[in-house]
Amino acid sequence: METDELYETAAPAEVDDLENISETAATGLAILAERLERLAALCERLQGDKHLLREQNRTLQAECAALREQNEQSRSRIDAMIVRLKGLEQAS
Repeated sequence: METDELYETAAPAEVDDLENISETAATGLAILAERLERLAALCERLQGDKHLLREQNRTLQAECAALREQNEQSRSRIDAMIVRLKGLEQAS
């Protein structure tokens, strides 16, 4: 009979463990689902940021190219003025 009593007392403990495991698993799954949702939202935000940064990069590259062109035109004009000034110096 002692063996029967042992099993009787052990069975409820096992049932409690199974209930705790399923509650723990459900809680773990809920936490995991929440983390996945946050990760998905973060990925979406990062993709949007990446798109904006690429667009800004293209805009800045175009602006840089335009400024380089202006710089080159200014340099050419200054070089032409220097040549004319030297010509005027030599003529005087």
